[in-house]
Amino acid sequence: MKDGLRHLAQTLQLYLKTEIQDESQLPPAIDFFQIFTKVTCNCFTISNGEMQDVGVGLYPSMSLLNHSCDPNCVIVFEGYQLLLHSVREIQIGEELTISYVESLVPTRERQKQLMRQYCFECDCPLCQNQEKDAEKLAGEEHAWKEVKDAVNEVKYPKSKEEWKHVLARCQNLLRSHKSHLPDTNIYQLKMLDCAMDACINLESWEEALYYGSRTLEPYRLYYPGFHPLRAVQLMRVGKLQYSQGMVPQALETLKQAYNIMKVTHGADHSLMKALMEIKEECEAMMRIQ
Repeated sequence: MKDGLRHLAQTLQLYLKTEIQDESQLPPAIDFFQIFTKVTCNCFTISNGEMQDVGVGLYPSMSLLNHSCDPNCVIVFEGYQLLLHSVREIQIGEELTISYVESLVPTRERQKQLMRQYCFECDCPLCQNQEKDAEKLAGEEHAWKEVKDAVNEVKYPKSKEEWKHVLARCQNLLRSHKSHLPDTNIYQLKMLDCAMDACINLESWEEALYYGSRTLEPYRLYYPGFHPLRAVQLMRVGKLQYSQGMVPQALETLKQAYNIMKVTHGADHSLMKALMEIKEECEAMMRIQ
């Protein structure tokens, strides 16, 4: 990575020579390299309403926040606007923390990522206890390694044909490892998410609901308390239940999403407003029934 950034800095310096005639005015390539590395360590991945990555942004004041794998704050976006919300009561003088990495992955993988990208080891209680690591890698190792490789190979499809290929791959692996992997295995969980996304893009709503419903218990296990990812997943499943005429179940699921999202996103967030709209539709239908 460092060699790539160094090469990019040197290329940029050569390009700038056409714009700045006096070479003495150009900073050395190492200065560019230092800038790139600082930006890499301090930028934020911008996500859309469904917590899918859509870009990268630099928010200097938010870069001051330190990391914990069990943070007391979360970050969500409204367009390009970054919003910081506390997810539990914070004591006077207590440090605000966010998670720099995906808390779903096992402790060893989180530690590797933190050291590789941020050059530090985390000693938070979650890392010390290695809590839930056994559940995250439950099942037969050969099976979850195959599923892990398949998940990592998936790039965001751009056409229905590509989505069909992704879904077929997911279906085959989920079928072949049915007795080898529980849904709490994180790679099995990611495969279920991938299958759900494929079905939604192919408008196979009933099958999407099947896969989505299987993710809810693992999401509850790995994203306890107030977590934006769980709120969004509950909302997605609730919408699918509603589309299938399962109004009572949809209302219960959407209520769970609402209780989390009002903390993680806030009442004024556009996703919260969309959730309120469909929740109110369910409530109206229940009154009629």
